[in-house]
Amino acid sequence: MSDQKLRILVAKPGLDGHDRGAKIIARALRDEGFEVIYTGLHQTPEMIVAAAVQEDVDAIGMSIMSGAHMTLFPAVIDLLKAQGASDVCVFGGGIIPDGDIPALKQLGVAEIFLPGASTRDIAAWVRTNIHPRS
Repeated sequence: MSDQKLRILVAKPGLDGHDRGAKIIARALRDEGFEVIYTGLHQTPEMIVAAAVQEDVDAIGMSIMSGAHMTLFPAVIDLLKAQGASDVCVFGGGIIPDGDIPALKQLGVAEIFLPGASTRDIAAWVRTNIHPRS
């Protein structure tokens, strides 16, 4: 395995102002040794992808509590493709109905973590499933 640290962008898209979970995940991933960029609240898909490309991240983790997951995840994935960065892994969590998870995965979301997922399990998933792009 490479000595290169994985770079993970943690994003909070949409108008939802609840970012406690995103901050907890960002800190937990950082504490696990990953390089983490947290974008803050109210990010558009365009802002998220621009930051991901500029920061040359390996993955984007999005926290969505607003119910707009079926719009926001596909928008980010489509914009990554348009920017030639379709190899950036997209995962996320939040308040997402179980019934929507298969459709999100079919659209290209690598994993969804629901409330109650442990930070250790999320970090272990990242360590196992995310690989350096370069």
